[in-house]
Amino acid sequence: MRIVTNHKLVKRNRQIATWLFLGTLAILVGGFILINYSFFTGNTPADWILLAQVVALPIVFVLTVYSVRMTNLWAREPYPHDAIEAGLKGLSKRSIMYNYYHLPARHILIAPQGVFAIATRWHDGKFTVEGDKWQSQKGTMSRFFSAMRMDGVGTPVAEAQKAAEHVQSLLADIAPDIEVKPLVVFVNDDIELDIQEDPSIDVLYTNEKKTPNLSEFMREINRQIKSDPQQKAVLPLTDEQIEAFEKATLKK
Repeated sequence: MRIVTNHKLVKRNRQIATWLFLGTLAILVGGFILINYSFFTGNTPADWILLAQVVALPIVFVLTVYSVRMTNLWAREPYPHDAIEAGLKGLSKRSIMYNYYHLPARHILIAPQGVFAIATRWHDGKFTVEGDKWQSQKGTMSRFFSAMRMDGVGTPVAEAQKAAEHVQSLLADIAPDIEVKPLVVFVNDDIELDIQEDPSIDVLYTNEKKTPNLSEFMREINRQIKSDPQQKAVLPLTDEQIEAFEKATLKK
């Protein structure tokens, strides 16, 4: 499988996550000093110090939330593109994986099994799935802090569908008859889904020890292709179409 990853974007966003963390830490220390100004100096704080005390808290909150989100998306291990690659071990060498070039479609797979837009989730713990509705089974306090950080599981099905629609629009002039299929993939091994009602699209794990997993999903499609004499295990796009797609969408 050929892997095409936007390493420049990944590196930049990991650096942003690191600098946000350090900046938040610095403001926290500075805010602590300002809040305790009178204690440290024994003097009545000036007006600007009182103003800084008021302003510091919301700035720290915003930076903390953004820092956590950037860390979860770009710096948290396992990295989604690595987990997906491991989960697709054994896939046809003709397949192509694009990472972070076609946002909001973070991962695009072109394989004999089809064209897929993949939305990933790094979350751990246990979630209840009722159709396209997701609910964490964490305790009340854990859910409260998760909501404060805005790092809940969100709406992965809707995100995957939006990504697929975006890729479909990118292919509209190149391969208008191609159907882009959305997938939701969990990359963390410590995740458990209690599926009470099947979601409208496939939800998979990268871990082969869990079911349904990405590798198993691809093998099943491959078996269906081989069992149908009218289908062929070839890429859904020609070499010329792939070249046109890359020329139009990859920023070197």
